[in-house]
Amino acid sequence: MNRKKTNIVVPKVRCAIYTRKSTDEGMDQEFNSLDAQREACLAYITSQKAEGWLPLADRYDDPAFSGGNLNRPALQRLLVDIEAGKVDCIVCYKLDRLTRSLLDFSKLIEILDRHNVTFISITQSFNTTTSMGRLTLNILLSFAQFERETTADRIRDKYAASRQKGMWMGGHPPLGYDILNRELVVNNTEAEQVRFIFRRFAECGSPTQVVRDLRESGIRNKSWTTFDGIYREGQPFHKAGLYRTLKNPVYIGEVVYQEVSYPGKHQPIVDRDLWDRVHSLIAEHARTRSTLPRGQTPFPLKSLVRCGHCGVAMKPSHSQKNGNVQYRYYLCLNAARTSHDQCPLPSIPAAELERLVLDRVRKILKAPEMVARAIRQVRKADPEVSEREIIELLTRLDPVWEELFPLEQNRLLQLLVESVVVGNGGVDLQLRVTGLSALADELANH
Repeated sequence: MNRKKTNIVVPKVRCAIYTRKSTDEGMDQEFNSLDAQREACLAYITSQKAEGWLPLADRYDDPAFSGGNLNRPALQRLLVDIEAGKVDCIVCYKLDRLTRSLLDFSKLIEILDRHNVTFISITQSFNTTTSMGRLTLNILLSFAQFERETTADRIRDKYAASRQKGMWMGGHPPLGYDILNRELVVNNTEAEQVRFIFRRFAECGSPTQVVRDLRESGIRNKSWTTFDGIYREGQPFHKAGLYRTLKNPVYIGEVVYQEVSYPGKHQPIVDRDLWDRVHSLIAEHARTRSTLPRGQTPFPLKSLVRCGHCGVAMKPSHSQKNGNVQYRYYLCLNAARTSHDQCPLPSIPAAELERLVLDRVRKILKAPEMVARAIRQVRKADPEVSEREIIELLTRLDPVWEELFPLEQNRLLQLLVESVVVGNGGVDLQLRVTGLSALADELANH
């Protein structure tokens, strides 16, 4: 009697090999750490060939990426392929190559379970499909996370100790200095530019004038080359950058760590007397600005007004004369950062612009096509409201407006106005039509 042979079909297990290295050290070698990890994983997959294991051709390598988070390009690409059903198993040389965070590992396991994907570490025998395997993984990850946090603490302590000794710890070098052997060295040409900035501010006390002088002189912020060889060209000065320069204690030979100043190992550029004169002017300007009652004078068009010349927002601002008389106006951000040499649009008196916008809004709301649109919108939200009621509510805007508190006026204008573009030729107003029904509700409550 002949027996028929039965062929047992072994399901294929598509294996993705993931490799990672925290630094780029040695990555230029012909056979680097990632290659070694991948070769070991391939050998393991080959040993499981009888079980249907097959390596995927795609490489998921993350050189010079930390395991403390999931923001890694190859890992994100692997997760996308898992979501697409292209992977059955992830193979790593060691668990901490995938992640060193217990929280991140929990997120990854949730994704893997959802798509029936298993995880294998070839140097640590466990299987994520069993409860014992999960326990082993959690214990190992706890130690990996502890190691990462301990290393981070050591780095922070070393950084703090180095700063307290006055050492330069990297980052964007300030204008006036170059970095040589990880130390700040005075750049004589730029140092004279820094002294000019301090002297000019001490003479005139006007950031606007100083920025104008710097732009006319062609003086820019620091141009430098990063450790990776990327050239960063210095940008023209604006007021925020000017104040950062004037407040940088590196120029008097100090370094700051956690708001405490320590003597630096580098040479100062600005003498203490000039530094004190500049900072007394800065403090005086700050006291003047802080006395302005901003909360009592809201700007109803805040975030709505744009400069027709530059296309940027116009910021609310104040000025004060004789210590008592206060003026409100809207100022183009480009002019605020530099000067009106960069933007010809003058400062716009706030009261005049707000009154103009309000009058324009009132006229638009009275237009027949706008009334018809308001009727459609309000009745769509509440069919029981009659056309007559809606028209009456809109006509009540004029007498009710004057009775509203400034903050209420502000809210209503924000509901109605989409944008206000101010140019030398006039004002272009765009109405927020979707706010008509909200306006009707506001007026109905008064």
